[in-house]
Amino acid sequence: MTVTEETTPISHYERIGGAAAVKAAVELFYDKVLADPDLAGYFTGVNMPEQRRHLALMLAVVLGGPNEYAGRGLAEAHQPLNIPVAHYVKVGEHLTATLVELGVPADVIADVHVVLGQVQDQVVSAGNA
Repeated sequence: MTVTEETTPISHYERIGGAAAVKAAVELFYDKVLADPDLAGYFTGVNMPEQRRHLALMLAVVLGGPNEYAGRGLAEAHQPLNIPVAHYVKVGEHLTATLVELGVPADVIADVHVVLGQVQDQVVSAGNA
């Protein structure tokens, strides 16, 4: 028997459950971040429903889902906050814990870590790198 059709690889986005899974991850992630006294202050006065929506759209892109994000770039949004590396690392730890808690496969988490490493310089302030 010969297979003549090529199969399209399933994206990480599809593997974890699509929009519903991303939404669950974003909700749990922000619960963790907002409970962290080192990080909560970054979100004082922030419209959190809009913030959650932005992160869900960005996470969908990172996972190979639809690209519907039309907000500010990472550097534009984060550089004014003077984020030190230690806080960036904590955010990554909360994201990792969230993904593990939700049962996301290890290879997907590893790929998210790669992206976190690639964008760190856009988020961490130059004087704090």
